[in-house]
Amino acid sequence: MITVTRLDKRVVVINTDLIKMIEATPDTIITFINGDSVIVRDPVEDVVRNAIDYQRQVRGFQVV
Repeated sequence: MITVTRLDKRVVVINTDLIKMIEATPDTIITFINGDSVIVRDPVEDVVRNAIDYQRQVRGFQVV
C-alpha cells in the first residue's frame, strides 16, 4: 500500500494491487480495477516509483 495526496490535500493510502492504470493529465488520475478512480497531486512518476518499490518489498525482490 502507498500513500498519495488528493487535491484537497488529504493523504490516503491505496492498494497497489488494485491499480488498473495511471494517467497524466494536468493532475494524476489513478483508476482501479473496479472502475473507481482518484485524482491526486502526486506526479505519475512518483506514484509509479512508489508502487514498484512497495511491490518489490512485498515480493522480496532486491535491486542489485
